[in-house]
Amino acid sequence: MPHLTGWTKPAWFSVGVCLIALVIGPAARAQEKDVPAYKVDPFWPKQLPNNWILGAVGDMAVDKDNHIWVLHRPGSNSKEDYGLQEGVAICCSPAPPVLVFDVQGNLIKSWGGPGAGYDWPTTEHGITVDQAGNVWITGSNAKDRQVVKFTNDGKILLQIGKSSNAPMNNSDTTMLGGAASIEVDENAHEVYIADGYMNRRIAVFDSENGAFKRMWGAYGKPPNDAKITPYNPKEPPIDSFRNPVHCVHLSTDGLVYVCDRSANRIQVFAKEGKFLKEFFARRETVGQGSVYDLEFPNDPGQKYLLVADGQDDVIWILRRSDGAMVGSFGHRGHNAGEFYHVHNIDSDSNGNLYMGEVNFGKRIMKFSLVK
Repeated sequence: MPHLTGWTKPAWFSVGVCLIALVIGPAARAQEKDVPAYKVDPFWPKQLPNNWILGAVGDMAVDKDNHIWVLHRPGSNSKEDYGLQEGVAICCSPAPPVLVFDVQGNLIKSWGGPGAGYDWPTTEHGITVDQAGNVWITGSNAKDRQVVKFTNDGKILLQIGKSSNAPMNNSDTTMLGGAASIEVDENAHEVYIADGYMNRRIAVFDSENGAFKRMWGAYGKPPNDAKITPYNPKEPPIDSFRNPVHCVHLSTDGLVYVCDRSANRIQVFAKEGKFLKEFFARRETVGQGSVYDLEFPNDPGQKYLLVADGQDDVIWILRRSDGAMVGSFGHRGHNAGEFYHVHNIDSDSNGNLYMGEVNFGKRIMKFSLVK
């Protein structure tokens, strides 16, 4: 089980206000000629209409038409955010929870929220768009025990699970437990769910009718509800996922990548749940963990992994074959291209990277791939 130990943090460098520093150690630079580099687009997205503002960004997804879908939390903003305290300001109002942008940053569609026939999540968290254009949404609140599938315009198609106050139950295949992330396997007609904030498992369902197919925990073992000790980087890895199981993604070669966020690790599985390998991103990170989300840059072999670290506010660049760290970019801050609790990342067909911030960040940004 390969992992990273003893790496030395390289020095930062910068090229202009729009180019975010790509950090690569001398040895890695000599060996890795094709490590991706990015520069921030400080004018993306364009201003929202109707005095709308974003709340904390749960997730972003790029569809087959290179439209960028944003799921945010309107309820995360305070009266001060909306300028409503004592009637002293003329701004603002909450944007609908689902926003869709084109690559130029124009808003082209918006919808979402509670409605008849489905349980809208209490805390919006995960979004993905399948090849048919259907939109899948999850929630991370303790009551959010469901995943909901909509048409491209927000009409209900399918719900797996239901809103409930029931306790954590990793054995229950009829409900979820604060699902964080979703990935659809188009050919197999299956949906993979990182389940998540209460439960600690990957659960797989039929993407057409919602029937349960299979599930597994860390190292491919059956998931359980056993109490786990707090993370300690000096101790050996535990044989259970920690909360939250924060992302699940499929590579082009048919592997399942799972973000075990607060354990600072990525575990890799075959589609049937067989454990293959694991590696770590900044294993010494404590707090909320270093593996929030991951993305495969736009190269045919998916040689690298981009790992969003919301605790350290860095994007790590790992070699996918063995998890070796070959670079990073970004650091904490409020300027364009800096991060304040980076939560999720996704890329379009041209390799451009999109990032959303949660908690008090409440921003979305675009990073153009440097050719």
